[in-house]
Formats: sequence, structure tokens, C-alpha cells
Amino acid sequence: MSHTVDIPPALVDSLRKFSFAKRSQGSAAFVVKIDKNKLTMEEEDQFDNISIGDLVEELPENSPRYVVLSYELKHGDGRTSFPLVLINWAPPSSETKSMTLHASAFIHFQRAANLNKVVDIYDGAEGLTKEVIDAKLLSS
Repeated sequence: MSHTVDIPPALVDSLRKFSFAKRSQGSAAFVVKIDKNKLTMEEEDQFDNISIGDLVEELPENSPRYVVLSYELKHGDGRTSFPLVLINWAPPSSETKSMTLHASAFIHFQRAANLNKVVDIYDGAEGLTKEVIDAKLLSS
């Protein structure tokens, strides 16, 4: 099957390492962008022990990203878990060509990352909050 955007094996390896890393506290994020000229995905950054608010500050206001988030989730019974969630960061001020490329490659990336839980953020910083992620993860 042909894909518009390539996911290099090195990126898949980095994603796997990130996904299987043991965490004892805090959330961690793995940020991926698409290089429009090369039509490849590349790791932009990784953050350890980052809050959702700080993550929002790190994400571009007018360019889409895929964010694999290892999220520190507090359960009602006192347990803490670290589920992985894919954040589809697609702010409304992004240019159309970037958004189209990002949207067309999303399922390809989701499969490569092997993630089922997805949070779509189309309204920028206001849409990505701890409450939104908690609601998504605690409802599934």
C-alpha cells in the first residue's frame, strides 16, 4: 500500500522505545512533524515529566503535529496508570496544504504507533486540557 508520507524505520524505533519506557510519575510526550518537502515524518521533540499546559506551550500555534502522550492518569480507586494516547494536534490557523497532508497521513501514523486512543484537537490551545484527556481515557 502506498502512502503519501513516509515513516522512516528510525522514527518507528524511537516511538517503540518511547512507548515501552517505564515511567513512575509525570506525563511524557513524543512530538512528530511532517517535512513537507521530503514527505517524511520526523521526530521534533521529546519531553519527560511535562504538564499538559506546558505541552500546549511547546506545540506550534499554526502547524499540525502528532503527539504520542504517555499520560499519568489518576483513577478513582487510587491507582495510577500511564496509558498512551495519540493527540492529533491540528490548530485552525494551520495552512491548508499542511492540514491536508497531516490528515491524509494520520491513519498511517496511528497504525505505525499502534495506538487506539485518539484525542483530536482542532481548536488549538483551548482544546487541549487535562480535563479533555481525562474524559477520553476514563470513558474508554
